[in-house]
Amino acid sequence: MERQLISAIAHRDHPIAAPVSPGNLDHLLLRAALPEGARVLDLGCGEAEWALRALELVPSATADGVDLSSHALSSAERAALARGLSERLSLHQVSATEFAASEPYDLVLCIGATHAFGGLKGTMEVVARFVRPGGLALVGEGFWERPPSPELAAAIGIYPDLAGTVAEAESGGWLTVYGHVSEAGEWDDYELSWTGSLARWAADNPGPDGEQALAAMREHREMWLNGYRGLLGFVSLLLRRV
Repeated sequence: MERQLISAIAHRDHPIAAPVSPGNLDHLLLRAALPEGARVLDLGCGEAEWALRALELVPSATADGVDLSSHALSSAERAALARGLSERLSLHQVSATEFAASEPYDLVLCIGATHAFGGLKGTMEVVARFVRPGGLALVGEGFWERPPSPELAAAIGIYPDLAGTVAEAESGGWLTVYGHVSEAGEWDDYELSWTGSLARWAADNPGPDGEQALAAMREHREMWLNGYRGLLGFVSLLLRRV
């Protein structure tokens, strides 16, 4: 099975695709205080839940979602249709590094997709090209609550602590105006949904594909339960371009 399909199955019951609850997602978007007619860009949008929720909160807004996964974009398209938002959401199957826009945006989202730009600093440099002067970015990124073992850092990634993450996000002319640090319950809900959705799909689809999905689930669950649980944090930073 291709990795994008495994990810789409794993996020089927958790389209937010990050350790953030629906209530805290709304709180972050409301703190953005988007103007009427706002333009929103979601880089690495997945199922585009963040962009869709922004459209629901600001009925005059429009959004573009960018992702490489045809599976995720198909889910986003279905969700937009079901929620009456299709006319205000444009989806683009293209690398986030290759996407181009003719007009700037009021808010640029990049949640858990900073790897596409080589990390948080590179992400902020790219986002700066899309956001209008005085506009906002909402970026979700991991950080280490406590120093991990070298083996865990090699397996998960090289992240600073929370202070270092904020400093890195602000290093290119940004100012943090709000944020949310994911709570333990949000992490557990996300991980149990991720692994549970794959397990259920595997049980419903016996055979080689089901076995691969189950193997991916077990590998991920082992890394979570006996690896980064309680060590890896996640912060969603709302930043203003200055």
